[in-house]
Amino acid sequence: MVKVAAGRIDGFLRRPDPSVRAVLFYGPDSGLVRERADTVARGVCPDQHDPFRVVDILGSAIAKDAARLADEVASMSLTGGRRLIRVRDADDGVTGSFAALFESMPGGDSMVVVEAGDLPKASKLRALFENSDYGAPIPCYVEDESALADTIGSMLAGHKLTVSADARDFLAANLVGNRMVARGEIEKLVTYMGGPGRVELEDAQACIGDSGALELDAPCWAAGDGDFAGVDRALRRLFAEGMSPVPILRTAQRHFQRLQLVVAQVQRGDSLERAVGSLRPPLFFKVKNQFIAQAKRWSPAALRQGLDRLTEAEADCKRTNMPDETVCARAFFQLAVLARSRR
Repeated sequence: MVKVAAGRIDGFLRRPDPSVRAVLFYGPDSGLVRERADTVARGVCPDQHDPFRVVDILGSAIAKDAARLADEVASMSLTGGRRLIRVRDADDGVTGSFAALFESMPGGDSMVVVEAGDLPKASKLRALFENSDYGAPIPCYVEDESALADTIGSMLAGHKLTVSADARDFLAANLVGNRMVARGEIEKLVTYMGGPGRVELEDAQACIGDSGALELDAPCWAAGDGDFAGVDRALRRLFAEGMSPVPILRTAQRHFQRLQLVVAQVQRGDSLERAVGSLRPPLFFKVKNQFIAQAKRWSPAALRQGLDRLTEAEADCKRTNMPDETVCARAFFQLAVLARSRR
Protein backbone atom coordinates (compact mmCIF):
# COMPACT_ATOMS: atom_id res chain seq x y z
CA MET A 1 0.00 0.00 0.00
CA VAL A 2 1.52 3.33 -1.10
CA LYS A 3 0.20 6.50 0.52
CA VAL A 4 1.46 9.85 -0.70
CA ALA A 5 1.14 12.63 1.88
CA ALA A 6 0.05 16.05 0.60
CA GLY A 7 3.48 17.52 1.30
CA ARG A 8 5.19 14.78 -0.71
CA ILE A 9 3.06 14.93 -3.85
CA ASP A 10 5.36 17.21 -5.88
CA GLY A 11 8.38 15.05 -5.09
CA PHE A 12 6.45 11.89 -5.92
CA LEU A 13 5.38 13.31 -9.28
CA ARG A 14 9.00 13.96 -10.24
CA ARG A 15 10.19 10.56 -8.98
CA PRO A 16 7.44 8.04 -8.20
CA ASP A 17 8.08 5.17 -5.80
CA PRO A 18 9.69 2.36 -7.87
CA SER A 19 7.12 -0.13 -6.56
CA VAL A 20 4.24 1.89 -8.02
CA ARG A 21 3.06 0.67 -11.42
CA ALA A 22 -0.16 2.69 -11.65
CA VAL A 23 -1.07 6.19 -10.44
CA LEU A 24 -4.68 7.35 -10.15
CA PHE A 25 -5.29 11.09 -10.35
CA TYR A 26 -8.79 12.16 -9.33
CA GLY A 27 -10.65 15.15 -7.91
CA PRO A 28 -12.75 18.21 -8.74
CA ASP A 29 -9.89 20.19 -10.33
CA SER A 30 -9.71 18.62 -13.78
CA GLY A 31 -6.86 20.95 -14.74
CA LEU A 32 -4.75 19.79 -11.81
CA VAL A 33 -5.59 16.15 -12.64
CA ARG A 34 -4.26 16.65 -16.16
CA GLU A 35 -1.22 18.67 -15.06
CA ARG A 36 -0.10 16.10 -12.49
CA ALA A 37 -0.77 13.20 -14.86
CA ASP A 38 1.31 14.94 -17.53
CA THR A 39 4.18 15.41 -15.09
CA VAL A 40 4.39 11.69 -14.29
CA ALA A 41 3.84 10.74 -17.94
CA ARG A 42 6.71 12.92 -19.18
CA GLY A 43 8.97 11.40 -16.53
CA VAL A 44 8.29 7.97 -18.04
CA CYS A 45 8.52 9.06 -21.68
CA PRO A 46 9.45 12.65 -22.60
CA ASP A 47 7.99 12.23 -26.09
CA GLN A 48 4.28 11.74 -25.47
CA HIS A 49 3.74 11.03 -29.18
CA ASP A 50 6.10 8.05 -29.34
CA PRO A 51 3.86 5.31 -30.83
CA PHE A 52 6.14 2.53 -29.59
CA ARG A 53 6.21 3.59 -25.95
CA VAL A 54 2.96 5.49 -25.32
CA VAL A 55 -0.61 4.24 -25.63
CA ASP A 56 -3.78 6.22 -24.85
CA ILE A 57 -6.91 4.34 -23.83
CA LEU A 58 -10.33 5.58 -22.77
CA GLY A 59 -11.70 4.13 -19.54
CA SER A 60 -14.79 2.95 -21.42
CA ALA A 61 -12.61 0.80 -23.71
CA ILE A 62 -11.00 -0.91 -20.72
CA ALA A 63 -14.37 -1.48 -19.08
CA LYS A 64 -15.54 -3.33 -22.20
CA ASP A 65 -12.33 -5.35 -22.65
CA ALA A 66 -10.88 -6.29 -19.25
CA ALA A 67 -7.89 -8.12 -20.77
CA ARG A 68 -6.67 -5.12 -22.77
CA LEU A 69 -5.17 -3.30 -19.80
CA ALA A 70 -3.09 -6.29 -18.70
CA ASP A 71 -2.00 -6.92 -22.31
CA GLU A 72 -0.80 -3.34 -22.72
CA VAL A 73 1.09 -3.41 -19.40
CA ALA A 74 2.77 -6.70 -20.34
CA SER A 75 3.82 -5.49 -23.82
CA MET A 76 7.44 -4.47 -24.42
CA SER A 77 8.55 -1.42 -26.38
CA LEU A 78 10.11 -2.33 -29.73
CA THR A 79 12.56 0.57 -29.44
CA GLY A 80 13.48 0.15 -25.77
CA GLY A 81 12.65 2.42 -22.86
CA ARG A 82 9.77 2.34 -20.40
CA ARG A 83 6.28 1.90 -21.70
CA LEU A 84 3.49 4.30 -20.69
CA ILE A 85 -0.22 3.47 -20.66
CA ARG A 86 -2.48 6.50 -20.23
CA VAL A 87 -6.06 5.80 -19.20
CA ARG A 88 -8.37 8.81 -19.56
CA ASP A 89 -11.93 9.45 -18.34
CA ALA A 90 -11.77 6.54 -15.90
CA ASP A 91 -14.52 5.75 -13.41
CA ASP A 92 -15.62 2.82 -11.27
CA GLY A 93 -16.36 0.85 -14.44
CA VAL A 94 -12.65 0.07 -14.82
CA THR A 95 -12.26 -1.29 -11.28
CA GLY A 96 -12.47 -4.92 -12.36
CA SER A 97 -9.75 -4.47 -14.98
CA PHE A 98 -7.38 -2.89 -12.47
CA ALA A 99 -8.20 -5.50 -9.83
CA ALA A 100 -7.20 -8.23 -12.30
CA LEU A 101 -4.02 -6.32 -13.20
CA PHE A 102 -2.97 -5.85 -9.58
CA GLU A 103 -3.69 -9.51 -8.79
CA SER A 104 -1.21 -10.75 -11.42
CA MET A 105 1.02 -7.78 -12.23
CA PRO A 106 3.31 -8.56 -15.21
CA GLY A 107 7.04 -8.03 -14.85
CA GLY A 108 8.81 -5.03 -16.32
CA ASP A 109 8.70 -1.34 -15.50
CA SER A 110 5.75 -0.04 -17.52
CA MET A 111 3.65 2.66 -15.87
CA VAL A 112 -0.12 3.25 -16.00
CA VAL A 113 -1.28 6.85 -15.52
CA VAL A 114 -5.02 7.11 -14.84
CA GLU A 115 -7.13 10.29 -15.02
CA ALA A 116 -10.55 10.29 -13.34
CA GLY A 117 -13.10 12.81 -12.17
CA ASP A 118 -14.15 13.66 -8.62
CA LEU A 119 -14.43 10.13 -7.21
CA PRO A 120 -16.42 9.96 -3.94
CA LYS A 121 -15.13 8.23 -0.81
CA ALA A 122 -17.32 5.24 -1.67
CA SER A 123 -15.65 4.83 -5.08
CA LYS A 124 -14.53 1.25 -5.73
CA LEU A 125 -11.70 2.38 -8.00
CA ARG A 126 -10.37 4.80 -5.40
CA ALA A 127 -10.56 2.12 -2.68
CA LEU A 128 -8.73 -0.38 -4.90
CA PHE A 129 -5.81 2.01 -5.43
CA GLU A 130 -5.75 2.98 -1.76
CA ASN A 131 -5.28 -0.65 -0.75
CA SER A 132 -2.98 -1.88 -3.51
CA ASP A 133 0.77 -2.41 -3.31
CA TYR A 134 1.08 -1.40 -6.97
CA GLY A 135 -1.21 1.63 -7.10
CA ALA A 136 -0.99 5.16 -5.72
CA PRO A 137 -4.06 7.45 -5.56
CA ILE A 138 -3.37 11.20 -5.83
CA PRO A 139 -6.30 13.53 -5.00
CA CYS A 140 -6.46 16.80 -6.94
CA TYR A 141 -8.52 19.24 -4.93
CA VAL A 142 -9.21 22.84 -5.88
CA GLU A 143 -6.58 25.17 -4.46
CA ASP A 144 -7.88 28.02 -2.36
CA GLU A 145 -6.90 31.55 -3.28
CA SER A 146 -4.00 31.63 -0.82
CA ALA A 147 -2.45 28.45 -2.19
CA LEU A 148 -3.01 29.53 -5.78
CA ALA A 149 -1.45 32.92 -5.04
CA ASP A 150 1.73 31.13 -3.92
CA THR A 151 1.64 28.96 -7.05
CA ILE A 152 1.22 32.03 -9.27
CA GLY A 153 4.16 33.71 -7.56
CA SER A 154 6.32 30.66 -8.23
CA MET A 155 5.21 30.45 -11.87
CA LEU A 156 6.08 34.10 -12.48
CA ALA A 157 9.37 33.85 -10.58
CA GLY A 158 10.42 31.11 -13.00
CA HIS A 159 10.26 33.77 -15.73
CA LYS A 160 12.10 36.39 -13.62
CA LEU A 161 8.91 38.29 -12.89
CA THR A 162 7.85 39.61 -9.51
CA VAL A 163 4.21 40.48 -8.79
CA SER A 164 2.55 43.11 -6.63
CA ALA A 165 0.23 41.95 -3.85
CA ASP A 166 -2.85 43.44 -5.58
CA ALA A 167 -1.97 41.81 -8.91
CA ARG A 168 -1.28 38.45 -7.27
CA ASP A 169 -4.56 38.56 -5.35
CA PHE A 170 -6.50 39.58 -8.45
CA LEU A 171 -5.02 36.71 -10.43
CA ALA A 172 -5.67 34.19 -7.67
CA ALA A 173 -9.27 35.31 -7.20
CA ASN A 174 -10.06 35.14 -10.91
CA LEU A 175 -8.14 32.00 -11.85
CA VAL A 176 -9.04 29.78 -8.92
CA GLY A 177 -10.89 26.58 -9.77
CA ASN A 178 -8.81 24.99 -12.53
CA ARG A 179 -5.03 24.73 -12.36
CA MET A 180 -4.65 24.10 -16.11
CA VAL A 181 -6.60 27.24 -16.97
CA ALA A 182 -4.57 29.22 -14.43
CA ARG A 183 -1.27 28.00 -15.89
CA GLY A 184 -2.39 28.90 -19.41
CA GLU A 185 -3.40 32.40 -18.34
CA ILE A 186 -0.12 32.95 -16.49
CA GLU A 187 1.80 31.89 -19.61
CA LYS A 188 -0.25 34.46 -21.55
CA LEU A 189 0.65 37.08 -18.93
CA VAL A 190 4.35 36.19 -19.23
CA THR A 191 4.15 36.75 -22.99
CA TYR A 192 2.31 40.03 -22.41
CA MET A 193 5.06 41.26 -20.06
CA GLY A 194 7.73 40.52 -22.65
CA GLY A 195 10.58 39.88 -20.22
CA PRO A 196 11.78 40.28 -16.62
CA GLY A 197 10.04 42.91 -14.54
CA ARG A 198 7.20 43.47 -12.10
CA VAL A 199 3.57 42.59 -12.75
CA GLU A 200 1.25 45.31 -11.46
CA LEU A 201 -2.53 45.15 -11.05
CA GLU A 202 -3.02 47.06 -14.30
CA ASP A 203 -0.98 44.46 -16.17
CA ALA A 204 -2.97 41.58 -14.70
CA GLN A 205 -6.30 43.24 -15.50
CA ALA A 206 -5.23 44.15 -19.02
CA CYS A 207 -4.15 40.60 -19.79
CA ILE A 208 -6.64 38.50 -17.83
CA GLY A 209 -9.60 40.88 -17.58
CA ASP A 210 -11.22 39.85 -20.87
CA SER A 211 -10.14 36.24 -20.60
CA GLY A 212 -12.39 33.21 -20.86
CA ALA A 213 -10.86 32.19 -17.54
CA LEU A 214 -13.26 34.63 -15.92
CA GLU A 215 -16.25 32.67 -17.22
CA LEU A 216 -16.23 30.84 -13.89
CA ASP A 217 -17.69 34.04 -12.42
CA ALA A 218 -20.49 34.26 -14.99
CA PRO A 219 -23.09 32.19 -13.07
CA CYS A 220 -22.39 34.25 -9.92
CA TRP A 221 -23.09 37.56 -11.65
CA ALA A 222 -26.21 36.19 -13.33
CA ALA A 223 -27.56 34.72 -10.08
CA GLY A 224 -26.79 37.92 -8.19
CA ASP A 225 -28.84 39.85 -10.76
CA GLY A 226 -31.74 37.36 -10.67
CA ASP A 227 -31.08 36.50 -14.33
CA PHE A 228 -32.42 32.94 -14.81
CA ALA A 229 -31.53 32.80 -18.51
CA GLY A 230 -28.02 34.04 -17.76
CA VAL A 231 -27.55 31.40 -15.06
CA ASP A 232 -28.67 28.69 -17.46
CA ARG A 233 -26.36 29.85 -20.28
CA ALA A 234 -23.33 30.24 -18.02
CA LEU A 235 -23.71 26.85 -16.34
CA ARG A 236 -24.35 25.04 -19.61
CA ARG A 237 -21.16 26.51 -21.07
CA LEU A 238 -19.05 25.60 -18.03
CA PHE A 239 -20.43 22.06 -17.81
CA ALA A 240 -19.87 21.57 -21.55
CA GLU A 241 -16.22 22.53 -21.01
CA GLY A 242 -15.91 19.83 -18.35
CA MET A 243 -15.78 22.16 -15.35
CA SER A 244 -16.57 20.43 -12.04
CA PRO A 245 -19.50 21.90 -10.06
CA VAL A 246 -17.43 22.26 -6.85
CA PRO A 247 -15.12 25.05 -8.15
CA ILE A 248 -18.18 26.84 -9.55
CA LEU A 249 -19.92 26.70 -6.16
CA ARG A 250 -16.78 27.88 -4.35
CA THR A 251 -16.41 30.80 -6.76
CA ALA A 252 -20.00 31.75 -5.96
CA GLN A 253 -19.30 31.50 -2.23
CA ARG A 254 -16.43 33.99 -2.61
CA HIS A 255 -18.58 36.33 -4.68
CA PHE A 256 -21.41 36.40 -2.16
CA GLN A 257 -19.01 36.61 0.79
CA ARG A 258 -17.58 39.77 -0.76
CA LEU A 259 -21.10 41.12 -1.21
CA GLN A 260 -21.83 40.24 2.43
CA LEU A 261 -18.68 42.07 3.56
CA VAL A 262 -19.59 45.23 1.65
CA VAL A 263 -23.22 45.21 2.78
CA ALA A 264 -22.10 44.76 6.40
CA GLN A 265 -19.74 47.75 6.12
CA VAL A 266 -22.55 49.89 4.73
CA GLN A 267 -24.78 48.79 7.61
CA ARG A 268 -22.07 50.04 9.98
CA GLY A 269 -22.14 53.47 8.37
CA ASP A 270 -19.54 53.33 5.56
CA SER A 271 -20.47 54.63 2.14
CA LEU A 272 -21.04 52.00 -0.53
CA GLU A 273 -18.21 53.39 -2.68
CA ARG A 274 -15.79 53.30 0.24
CA ALA A 275 -16.80 49.73 1.17
CA VAL A 276 -16.39 48.50 -2.41
CA GLY A 277 -13.06 50.30 -2.71
CA SER A 278 -11.71 48.50 0.36
CA LEU A 279 -12.14 45.04 -1.20
CA ARG A 280 -8.99 42.99 -1.66
CA PRO A 281 -8.32 41.88 -4.29
CA PRO A 282 -9.92 44.96 -5.86
CA LEU A 283 -12.81 44.59 -8.26
CA PHE A 284 -12.10 44.59 -11.97
CA PHE A 285 -13.29 48.02 -13.13
CA LYS A 286 -15.63 46.57 -15.77
CA VAL A 287 -17.80 44.83 -13.15
CA LYS A 288 -17.68 47.49 -10.44
CA ASN A 289 -21.06 49.03 -11.31
CA GLN A 290 -22.71 45.61 -11.49
CA PHE A 291 -21.28 44.70 -8.08
CA ILE A 292 -22.56 47.96 -6.58
CA ALA A 293 -26.02 47.26 -8.01
CA GLN A 294 -26.01 43.81 -6.41
CA ALA A 295 -24.86 45.23 -3.08
CA LYS A 296 -27.92 47.51 -3.17
CA ARG A 297 -30.21 44.64 -4.11
CA TRP A 298 -29.19 42.06 -1.48
CA SER A 299 -30.05 42.34 2.22
CA PRO A 300 -27.87 40.81 4.97
CA ALA A 301 -30.55 38.16 5.63
CA ALA A 302 -30.79 37.18 1.95
CA LEU A 303 -27.01 36.94 1.67
CA ARG A 304 -26.85 34.63 4.69
CA GLN A 305 -29.56 32.48 3.17
CA GLY A 306 -27.78 32.37 -0.19
CA LEU A 307 -24.45 31.43 1.34
CA ASP A 308 -26.13 28.68 3.36
CA ARG A 309 -27.58 27.22 0.16
CA LEU A 310 -24.19 27.30 -1.58
CA THR A 311 -22.51 25.56 1.36
CA GLU A 312 -25.25 22.93 1.46
CA ALA A 313 -24.94 22.39 -2.29
CA GLU A 314 -21.20 21.73 -2.04
CA ALA A 315 -21.81 19.24 0.76
CA ASP A 316 -24.58 17.56 -1.26
CA CYS A 317 -22.19 17.13 -4.20
CA LYS A 318 -20.01 15.00 -1.93
CA ARG A 319 -22.57 13.02 0.05
CA THR A 320 -25.64 12.37 -2.12
CA ASN A 321 -26.31 10.30 -5.21
CA MET A 322 -27.93 13.22 -7.02
CA PRO A 323 -25.88 14.33 -10.09
CA ASP A 324 -23.47 17.10 -9.06
CA GLU A 325 -24.46 19.32 -11.99
CA THR A 326 -28.11 19.13 -10.92
CA VAL A 327 -27.21 20.07 -7.34
CA CYS A 328 -25.12 22.99 -8.55
CA ALA A 329 -27.74 24.30 -10.97
CA ARG A 330 -30.47 24.09 -8.34
CA ALA A 331 -28.39 26.21 -5.94
CA PHE A 332 -27.79 28.91 -8.55
CA PHE A 333 -31.45 29.10 -9.53
CA GLN A 334 -32.32 29.39 -5.83
CA LEU A 335 -29.91 32.34 -5.62
CA ALA A 336 -31.60 33.93 -8.62
CA VAL A 337 -34.97 33.54 -6.89
CA LEU A 338 -33.58 35.28 -3.80
CA ALA A 339 -32.23 38.10 -5.98
CA ARG A 340 -35.61 38.63 -7.62
CA SER A 341 -37.31 38.69 -4.25
CA ARG A 342 -35.26 41.81 -3.44
CA ARG A 343 -36.92 43.85 -6.19
